[in-house]
Amino acid sequence: MASVFLGINDRTFTYESTAARAEHVGAGVRYPIDFAITQDDIAYILNRGREDRPDGTRLTVFKLGEDGEEYISTFGSHGEDPGQFIWPMCIALDKDTNVYVTDEWLNRITKYNKDGEYISHWGTHGFRDGEIDRPAGIAIGQDDTLYIVDSRNNRVQKFDLDGKFLGKFGSAGSADGQFNLPWGMCLGGEDNVFVADWRNDRVQSFTSDGKWLASFGTPGTGGDTTNARVKGGITYSDAPVGQFNRPTGVCVDQDGDIYVADWLNNRVQVLTPEGRFITEFTGDGHLSNMGIAKLRSNPDMIKQRNGIQNFTPERVLWAPCAVRIARNNRVIIADTTRHRFQIYRKNAEPVLV
Repeated sequence: MASVFLGINDRTFTYESTAARAEHVGAGVRYPIDFAITQDDIAYILNRGREDRPDGTRLTVFKLGEDGEEYISTFGSHGEDPGQFIWPMCIALDKDTNVYVTDEWLNRITKYNKDGEYISHWGTHGFRDGEIDRPAGIAIGQDDTLYIVDSRNNRVQKFDLDGKFLGKFGSAGSADGQFNLPWGMCLGGEDNVFVADWRNDRVQSFTSDGKWLASFGTPGTGGDTTNARVKGGITYSDAPVGQFNRPTGVCVDQDGDIYVADWLNNRVQVLTPEGRFITEFTGDGHLSNMGIAKLRSNPDMIKQRNGIQNFTPERVLWAPCAVRIARNNRVIIADTTRHRFQIYRKNAEPVLV
């Protein structure tokens, strides 16, 4: 099934809020690369941190509710010991709110309980069945099947929740059903699998047993291949709709609409289940409640902020890595390089635009 990008406008979205603030430790986030959220708005946030500040590599737990954000706790840390990670990539929750984290450096999956207590880890580096090489996206099906994007092996593997190999699909290449360094993933209706095919600049969908269904998108950058590095965090993307530049994350809402974190185009695109373009989020951010609280305790920061002439950099997305759907049609975007979240709402009724 081929992709066709034709604009439609029968869905509308409203910007709701910005949440969190940049902190290497404690009540904040640092390069939030992925997150998972429960039905009661508890978000488990995977912080990638920086090579020179490994203390920023950790999991933080926030409530990202409709009345604002609330910091809850922190767990995990940088390292190779049980319960630690070096290059955490993606996160998923099971039915009991146990937490699963992929680590692309240690080639393992670590499991915690909902309170952040370490339970176990597993994973063997390699290319044979059940072995992994730079695991990235992770999702858990209704039948407790665990799907992992085995990035450098260019495939998706299936395991049980204890790491027993169940199956695989995909291979290296650019044809239908093939991958080139895939990254994020999610499950849609009937546990259909959606994969952000990172280096092929597209999203692909499959049945739960690996049958290819569709490919969405083509490469495109608006003529500027350095947009994230040079213009990222400064201006809005001008890339054509329906084109991607290293898509990292994907999710599907209850209507089947597809949300894609278009990383190097600094935006999130929304597509119909058939792949038609609906809209894009390029950023409407402002100070979060936590950001305001920090400024109010630092008069010198307020003086510096009062001297800003152009607030566009504050509003726009900068290399977003993940997008998730929360309850009440809330769309939460990990504005990764801005160390925050931008939150929108899909309107249940028509809104005049």
